[in-house]
Amino acid sequence: MSVNIVLEHLYIVIAAVAITILIGLPLGILAYFRPSFRKLIFWIVDVLQTIPALALLGIIMVFLGAGKLTVIIGLFLYSLLPIVHNTCLGLTEVDPGVKEAAWGMGMTKFYSLIRVELPLAFPVIFTGIRIASVTAIGVAVFATFVGGGGLGSIIYRGIYIQNMELLLSGTFTLMAMAVFFDTVMAYIEKRLYRRSS
Repeated sequence: MSVNIVLEHLYIVIAAVAITILIGLPLGILAYFRPSFRKLIFWIVDVLQTIPALALLGIIMVFLGAGKLTVIIGLFLYSLLPIVHNTCLGLTEVDPGVKEAAWGMGMTKFYSLIRVELPLAFPVIFTGIRIASVTAIGVAVFATFVGGGGLGSIIYRGIYIQNMELLLSGTFTLMAMAVFFDTVMAYIEKRLYRRSS
């Protein structure tokens, strides 16, 4: 198996998760500060999560054509739910007394958010990032159907030519990648929770 294919898969996943963090965090913060928007935001990300991944990529491909951009946008949309939800949840769970103390010290809501609330909520937020990352690794298999490449091309080719060795090679590489990322991120997550306790 080509190392380039593994790197291509990683590139797609990392790019999608990075975009999801950049957009998901502000959406989660907006849902936290504006309860009137919360239901709408959660409804949208919930609906996106219920669309089958291959169908979502197909819809995007109609507008953007085949290629990595289609896959990255599809993974971004598919990965929004855990990051948006956990960002809002983490901020909501910050002790109200801590928030009041920050405001009592003269901090603005924005300054309190950046310096106090987000750091305290970060373990919960990181859990959402972990879920989104591991999910994206698996869902990115469908990239091959819309010209995105990655490990899905190996698995699909193995199925198409009925080559069990090729199929297992792609599958085990994908599993190893998912387990590695999940294990490393779970370790970081535990350290974050210990520090915040």
